[in-house]
Amino acid sequence: MTRVWKWNRPVTVREVLEDLQQERSIAYTTVMTVLDNLHQKGWVRREAEGRAYRYEAVSTRAAYAAALMNEAWSQSDNPAAALVAFFGMMSPQQREALSDAVRMVEGDTVRMEGDADRKAEAEAERKAEADADRRSEAEAGGEREAEGEQNPGGPGPGSDR
Repeated sequence: MTRVWKWNRPVTVREVLEDLQQERSIAYTTVMTVLDNLHQKGWVRREAEGRAYRYEAVSTRAAYAAALMNEAWSQSDNPAAALVAFFGMMSPQQREALSDAVRMVEGDTVRMEGDADRKAEAEAERKAEADADRRSEAEAGGEREAEGEQNPGGPGPGSDR
């Protein structure tokens, strides 16, 4: 996956093989098997190109790391203690990165809450306007009925016509 993420584009088995062979001896079939396994597990998608496939990452490396952390954390019988232990292992730079991430998430939450508040306010205004319109129409209808009762031009209640 490291090689696929590194290039951030669809790659062939041959490309990955040549890159890996700069560091160590490895067989084509080994790389092909690993990429096929990653495809079967849903980590990469592949598209046929001639007689070969091009493989592309389904998610980012950050999303993969987040999924691993979430899976490990969710399996703990004491998530708070697991987080405390995890934070205790962090370097000062990692804690700073964590603080930055929390600020980003809180900023998104504030923006989302602000959006929700604005939507709720707009909906309340629309409802108030609709209610006011209905009241105006009802009042106008009542006035027309009252005018009809007072209008001698047509038969009214108690009329001989």
